[in-house]
Amino acid sequence: MPMAAMSITDAAADRLRSLMADKDGVVGIRVGVKTAGCSGLAYTMEMAEQVNKHDEVVEDKGVRILIEPKAVLFLIGSEMDWEEDKLQAGFVFRNPNEKGRCGCGESFHV
Repeated sequence: MPMAAMSITDAAADRLRSLMADKDGVVGIRVGVKTAGCSGLAYTMEMAEQVNKHDEVVEDKGVRILIEPKAVLFLIGSEMDWEEDKLQAGFVFRNPNEKGRCGCGESFHV
């Protein structure tokens, strides 16, 4: 069986399931990249109401992740996590394809 394009941690799966629990019509979380910031690319996430024809579908820990076609090559081997501390909480991507990040952490390049 081929390796999934990306994976999620237990913490990320728990958070995603809770976010989608009361959302009618949501079939998964769509993940992508967009041109942004000083390093070039930024991650995007949104609730998806349908699977698009060319989405890469990853089922992991009871969560369906839909990866936009243009983002697959940037995200191969990535892991999505949910981290919380006293100052912030949010999804974090650990991406082996990243070659660098901008100083503020908002964008990355490959």
